[in-house]
Amino acid sequence: MVDTSLFDLTGKVALLTGASKGMGKSMAEGLAEHGAKVVISSRKLDQCEETAAEINEKCGEGTAVAIACNIGYKDQLQALVDETHEKLCKIDILISNAGVNPFYGSILDIPDEAYNKTMESNVRSNLWLVKMVAPDMIEKGKGSIAITASTGAFSGSETLGTYNISKLADIALVRNLALELGPKGIRINAICPGLVKTDFAKALWDNPEAAARANNETPMRRMGEADDFKGIAVFLASDASEWITGQAQTVCGGTHMWR
Repeated sequence: MVDTSLFDLTGKVALLTGASKGMGKSMAEGLAEHGAKVVISSRKLDQCEETAAEINEKCGEGTAVAIACNIGYKDQLQALVDETHEKLCKIDILISNAGVNPFYGSILDIPDEAYNKTMESNVRSNLWLVKMVAPDMIEKGKGSIAITASTGAFSGSETLGTYNISKLADIALVRNLALELGPKGIRINAICPGLVKTDFAKALWDNPEAAARANNETPMRRMGEADDFKGIAVFLASDASEWITGQAQTVCGGTHMWR
């Protein structure tokens, strides 16, 4: 009989932000399918509840719970962690997937408000949430954290410059936290998506030129889909990646190799 226990998440509690749709939803589904209890969080409670209901129908009642949270507010993040404790238990797995991109254009033209919102929501909120969740993992002597970055972190952009800067900062945050949390048994990695067909990135893929580039230039000859992130989420959350930390894991169909 084949031993699949390396990927078994039975008894684990996973908290996911940005999880009501797209990549976050697929990652939550993957964790639930491998035995974890999952918290579905995003700004809109109705969308969270819809996703949680779908997971519960597939994986069993009580597998998923919905908790609304705007990651830009520290008090809402703390309430998210507290409610997770109340509804489930202490947290074993964190996937910080929520993010924003309020400005499309030259970095020379970005208003201060949009710049601040990008950096605060995409970087500072991740640090806040890790600091809130880490005590659970330190107590257990074990835990897994993943922060969604982007392959955009590895290059400049005439239109997404500030967003890319925030994602490179996330990778630096991951590396430093890996150094500090590793001795406590906690692993933390960045997931770096390429071009994925989600609502969040629709402006980048919803045109014939983008589709043609993906189909002709990407080594895998297609754009990414949300379900392409199920596997990486389960892998990083499970014992299968027990000696992997501080890494930027690209999931991009081969567009960004050897980073």
